[in-house]
Parts: sequence; C-alpha cells; structure tokens
Amino acid sequence: MTNPRQLAFITLRDVHKGAYADVALDRVLQKVNLADCDRRLLTELVYGSVRRQRTLDTLIDQLAKKKSHQQPQDLRIILHLGFYQLRYQERIPASAAVNTTVQLAKENGFSGLTGFVNGLLRQYIRLAEKIKGDPLQLPENLVEHFDFASDLENLSPNLSPKRGEALNSPPSLVGKGVGWLGSVPDDIKSQVERLGILHSFPDWIIQVWLEQLDFAETEQLCEWMNQSPTIDLRINPLRTSIEEVEAALQSVGILVKRVRHLPQALRLIGSAGSIQKLPGFKEGWWTVQDSSAQLVSHLLDPQPGEVVIDACAAPGGKTTHIAELMADKGEIWACDRTPSRLRKLQENSQRLNLQSIQIYTGDSRHFNQFKNTADRVLLDAPCSGLGTMHRHADARWRQIPESVRELSVLQKELITHTSTFVKPGGVLVYATCTLHPAENEQVISTFLAESPDWQIESPRGLELPYSGHTTPQGWFKVWPHRLDMDGFFMVRLRKTNNSE
Repeated sequence: MTNPRQLAFITLRDVHKGAYADVALDRVLQKVNLADCDRRLLTELVYGSVRRQRTLDTLIDQLAKKKSHQQPQDLRIILHLGFYQLRYQERIPASAAVNTTVQLAKENGFSGLTGFVNGLLRQYIRLAEKIKGDPLQLPENLVEHFDFASDLENLSPNLSPKRGEALNSPPSLVGKGVGWLGSVPDDIKSQVERLGILHSFPDWIIQVWLEQLDFAETEQLCEWMNQSPTIDLRINPLRTSIEEVEAALQSVGILVKRVRHLPQALRLIGSAGSIQKLPGFKEGWWTVQDSSAQLVSHLLDPQPGEVVIDACAAPGGKTTHIAELMADKGEIWACDRTPSRLRKLQENSQRLNLQSIQIYTGDSRHFNQFKNTADRVLLDAPCSGLGTMHRHADARWRQIPESVRELSVLQKELITHTSTFVKPGGVLVYATCTLHPAENEQVISTFLAESPDWQIESPRGLELPYSGHTTPQGWFKVWPHRLDMDGFFMVRLRKTNNSE
C-alpha cells in the first residue's frame, strides 16, 4: 500500500485506540516503501490531524447535525483528514482534498455516507469562499467567522467570539495569576476557550500559559507549538568540526544554519529525509538534539576528570553531551530505570565513540551508593513535556492536571534524593522540558525551603550560552516563541561547603 492518505487513516485509527502518534507512524512507515514526498505527506497528515484535533472537531460540531463525538470513530478520523487538508494545507487543491476524503470514506466502510462527507467539506469551502473569495487561501480563523454564516442552523454561540474581539490582556490580568477556570470571570473564560479552539489546546493548558504570559504572547506560543518541528544536530567535537559537518551536509544538498550562542548546534532547513542516511551519522560526527536540550549540559558545565551523575539519563542525549564537554575524560554514571531506553543510550555512546559513560539501571530515588560522590549531578526529571508539544503531537491530549500533580510529587522526591549524590561545594542542575510552574518553580522553591545547604547559582557571568536570559530568581525558562527552540526550564544549584 502506497496511498499516504489511507496510511494516515490507518495510523490515526491506532492513535485513537491509544497508541502514541510517533510510535504508530513509525510502525506504518517500517512496513511500506514510500517516495519522500508521500512520506512527508503521511507524516504531516498524521501529526497535523492529531495536533489540530480540537479545531477539527469544532468544525464537525458546527457543520454537521451530529457532534463530532457522536460520529462513528473511523468516520470522524476521515473527516479530520479532509478538514485538515482544506484548512491547513494550502498546497493541496480544495477539490483534491474533497475527492480523496470521499474516496477514503468509500474504501473504509462508509460508502453510504460519501454524499454526507462530500457535502460537509464543500459546505466548508463555500463558507471560506464567502469570507475570502478564494478556496485556495483558506483562512486560519474560519471558526471565528462562523457566527456570521447565517445559513448554518447548528452553530454553537458559545464557541464563536465576536468579530474583532481583542486578544490583549485586560489590565487587571497583567502580571497576575488568574487561577483555574472556575475562579475567573466569564469574559476570561471565553478568551481561554477561544484560544483553545482556534489553536487546538485543552483549556487548562491555555490557562497555565495565561498565568505566566499575556494574551498576545500566549497566542504566539500557541502558534509556535503548532509549527512542524525543526531538527537540530549537536556536533561531536571529539570526532569532527562544525565546519566539516556543514560542508558534508551541503555537499548532498542539505541546507543548514548555525544556532546563535551554541557552539555545537546546526539546524537543518527543510526536509532532510532519513536521518541515519545523512553524512556523518555512522561515523559519530553528530547526534540529533534540540538546542534547548544542549543548553542544559552547558549549564551543568562539566569539567574533564570530574565524577558526574546523570540521574534520569535515557535515551542519553544529555549524557553523551556531558561526555563531549568533558573531552571524554572522567567518570559519568548514566542512571535510568528503563532498560530499553538505556540500550538506546549505549548505542549512541558507541556510535559517538565515547568511553567515559557507565550505565546503571534502576530508580535514582533508591540509590544510596552515590552519596557525596559526584562533582556534578544532572536531574533531567520526568515531566509532562508541555514544552515540546510541537514534537509530540498527542501530548496535549494525554496530559491532564492530575498527571501534572503526580509528576510534581515524583520530581520533588527525585531532587530530594539525588541532591545527596553531590559532594559539598558541588553542583546540581534541575531541568525539565515543560513550562508548568508546578513542575518547575514550585519544585525548586519547595526543595530550597527544605534544604538550607543549597542555593541557586545564577549562570550570569559564567560565560554560558544564553545566560543573559535568566530570570531575577536565577532560573532559566526557555519560551519557544521568544528563542525559537523547545520549551525548557533549568536551574543550577550549588551545595554549600559546610554541608555534611
């Protein structure tokens, strides 16, 4: 089978049954041999349909007599694929999007509903034409305009903000936490719901961001999170140079650019095909790692000859970076409780030809043998991943406030115990790829309140990348829409010399 839309339908059916989007897609890709253009289309349709699920459901809710949750699951997936192409894929002609979606319905058990599918999608196109006059330039904000479509009978007035409604934060909200949805004014609730529907996020995630940013920046963050992710490489300076990798990639037509302030980072521009087939992969010249993740190891600032413990190491991107920064001289203990993920770390270490990494399987909360042994500890804690939702399309639907609360408990347990691994005078870096204060600032504040022998050490003045972006409190929060890299939180802590 080589039809990318049919393959996308099969993949999405697995996702809606509970599979992770990346796992389901990889499983399908391994079974077929697709041309690069079809592979890219399949990937875009799968991740895009998952990412934009709430918006696509709203279109069904507003255009069909039955709500999205009342539609047969497979038909709902087919409609998602059709609406996604019409709304977000400008290069696909509207007629092609409609015809291929009708064909999907016919081939997957809905022959009797092809007229319904055709009519629903064409109704969308008519509305788009009414607003913009050009079906090939389908507007991003059609949901906002539905309350002006007088020919629709099933509109939900609660889902349609008034035309021209401003996104600027009301003065009373600027710089203040607005609490959970149940405790904020109705006009703020409607703005939260508006952003959630337009950009396809759960209301509670929008709310978490609005407690830290104003409305304009929150919308910018939403838009950034819905972009297709870029691929960053981290050059292995023990094997090659950034100039050599640049030249090798450009020689096969791969465009790259350097990332400001990060000496080992190259960003791929456009499609690169299979990563494993790129020049230098087998030779260990580089590994894939986002710029934000590269920042973490620079903040740790490991030195040759030191003892370093990576407490939650798998799959090993930061562990191998630590080894590179130490010139592969010293002792690195890579700990994780998942053997399969540790195997990935071992494979990467071997490919990069690193010798200083020792693997230790188990839960770092239960290790006692490392007490006061490490010069530096990295705790890249398990988290909700809300800073990397552009990479993990389904994370926004899998996480809930309760799962965040459970993770924050785990994070507090981890930092309390792994801090005992550090020698007096040593350093611990706490990092997550989430932007939720319950997993970040609150974890650190609680730890410091309970640990008088620890203090934040601001990276300002340490000549580290982006150190000028640290907050007055001393931690570093990477907002993706500001720095164009994954969302991360990181803080450097120093154990005082009088610690026992």
